[in-house]
Amino acid sequence: MLTTATMKRRPTPPGEMLLEEFLRPAGVTQVELAARMAVPIQRVNGIIAGRRAVTAETAILLSRALGTTPALWLNLQVAVDLWDAEHRLARSRPRPTRRARATKARAAHG
Repeated sequence: MLTTATMKRRPTPPGEMLLEEFLRPAGVTQVELAARMAVPIQRVNGIIAGRRAVTAETAILLSRALGTTPALWLNLQVAVDLWDAEHRLARSRPRPTRRARATKARAAHG
């Protein structure tokens, strides 16, 4: 099973998906999307730029404006959040010393 811990590549962020799969192919600008959603352009731009996460409210507004489901946007966001957290924790976790690994190996073998 593929999990965020085993994925080598960061999942596609919702903003990239929004821009590449929805806005560009349809010829819709960020300004037009923001108007359809009745939100400030900064919200749409922040998501596309990766500076802002998709919230439940934004997921609903995106789904209404684009004819998708809110789950699409939330699932994309959760995948990125989990991947980032896994990799952040892996970097901050102290690596076992050679002595600790040897002790663990001896304990496992009897």
